[in-house]
Amino acid sequence: MIRVAVSGAAGKMGETVCAAVEAADDMTLAGRADPRLESAIEDVLAEADVVVDFSRPDTALDNARACLDAGVHCVMGTTGADFSTLEGRGAANLFVAPNFAIGAVLMMEAAKLAAPHMPDCEIVELHHDQKLDAPSGTAARTAELIAKAGGNVHEPIHSVRLPGLVAHQEVLFGGLGQTLSIRHDSISRESFMPGVLLAVRRVGGLERSPTVGLERLLFDQSA
Repeated sequence: MIRVAVSGAAGKMGETVCAAVEAADDMTLAGRADPRLESAIEDVLAEADVVVDFSRPDTALDNARACLDAGVHCVMGTTGADFSTLEGRGAANLFVAPNFAIGAVLMMEAAKLAAPHMPDCEIVELHHDQKLDAPSGTAARTAELIAKAGGNVHEPIHSVRLPGLVAHQEVLFGGLGQTLSIRHDSISRESFMPGVLLAVRRVGGLERSPTVGLERLLFDQSA
């Protein structure tokens, strides 16, 4: 049984993760950390094997550092921080995903395939109005992958923040006499849960820390 604590547990994503962990046959919810619950991440580390973090960009790096220093694996869903500074830190592993929706990963993989053949593209990402970072981690990761594949992402990445949205992204490629649109839509936060639970199950066996991107787990790509 994997003991899982959730950081940012009082937020919408945190609440959804808590429910998913409680419903999983091989996991138990070991703790909830959130300022709104008057519980710090240090309060839940002793009882946890893995911490799932959906907190804030300004606290995510410190949270990950606290987990690794305590020997607790960390699955990081908060974007907007540079986790490369934690490479090789501690005896535990850090897994970071800009997006845990499997469909979003497939969208990024499709964009990589298109980039060498239709290199000019733009990215439009749309999220709920409470999202703090712009562009999103998913959009930044998509741009990075397209560039590595030989594409040219026109700047800036277009960020939309409106109530009623969850998480959406479209990659638009343009070529001679044609366009190609690749889009993914998360219409509920439950769309992220299969990826989160996969990461919880796999984080302890990672060969490199931090490992970035759910595609590393889905397609056994080298970290």
